[in-house]
Amino acid sequence: MSIRTGIVGISGFGGGEALRLIAAHPAFELVYAAGDSTAGSRIADRFPGAPHGLADLVIEKWDPEALPELDLLFASLPTGASAEALARVPGSVRIVDIGGDHRHVDGWAYGLADVWPERTAGQRRVANPGCFPAAALTALAPLLTEGLIAPGTIVIDAKTGVSGAGRGGGDGFGYATTNENLQPYGLLKHVHMPEMETTIGLLSGGSAAGLVFTPHLVPMTRGLLVTMYCRGQATTAQCRDAARAFYADRPFVRLSDAPPQTKWAAGSNLCFVHYAADPARDLVMALGVVDNLGKGAAGQAVQNANIICDLPETTGLAGMPVWP
Repeated sequence: MSIRTGIVGISGFGGGEALRLIAAHPAFELVYAAGDSTAGSRIADRFPGAPHGLADLVIEKWDPEALPELDLLFASLPTGASAEALARVPGSVRIVDIGGDHRHVDGWAYGLADVWPERTAGQRRVANPGCFPAAALTALAPLLTEGLIAPGTIVIDAKTGVSGAGRGGGDGFGYATTNENLQPYGLLKHVHMPEMETTIGLLSGGSAAGLVFTPHLVPMTRGLLVTMYCRGQATTAQCRDAARAFYADRPFVRLSDAPPQTKWAAGSNLCFVHYAADPARDLVMALGVVDNLGKGAAGQAVQNANIICDLPETTGLAGMPVWP
């Protein structure tokens, strides 16, 4: 089976990661690539290691009304840049939006693939979660659904590599600024806050109004770790049992005995989760680790595309992480 596939936003890190995964996918045939800043160049000009079959594909200027015949489109555009344009893509084309414009928007399935795969199956419009929510919500979901933590008491302390800002991250994300530095940002107003509040509410049936989320930029290229502090009387064993049951048949979530490290997920679609609890202190800690460009972006996008195209979720995603 050949599924005619396109990528818009191929110039950025998310689009480039999607290209890497699609190039090795046995069912997705890349026939269209768009990127305004690189329009007119070949794939190989931007990605010298591209396979021969894709090297000469010319990157086009993005025009949703001038698409070739496509079955599937991955959109990796900055938040605010995709809503109007994707509305003009024919309904016959399945879309996975890696950007932020369609998360919890009517008409779009929220593609938290390891938690709600049934909500994605059969859909033609899927909104990929953000990178921080991919790690945080996957670790929290078993605790929230089992009522082991109070949804309005969660504090999320997050660390991410600089590729999370995208290729156009700006002066604040250059080597000289990020090297030997630890930088908090987006305090109290990060773009992922509404997405996480909404999903926590849906998972728990309660309110996440007290959610606190503080992201930090760390001097590494890729990787994302969240450490979360919650109120609850659960034991460590109860948290682990809940996660083990919740993710029993989910191929990409790994319950870790030890606190996970970002290297464990590098270059993969895996999510590692870990729990530690102290009922005497009314404290539950939940940790999640993903590759911000993998599970946090293009990896989960391909997983969602597999689901909506009725393919096994692991198709094209079964490789091991890069180590060291």
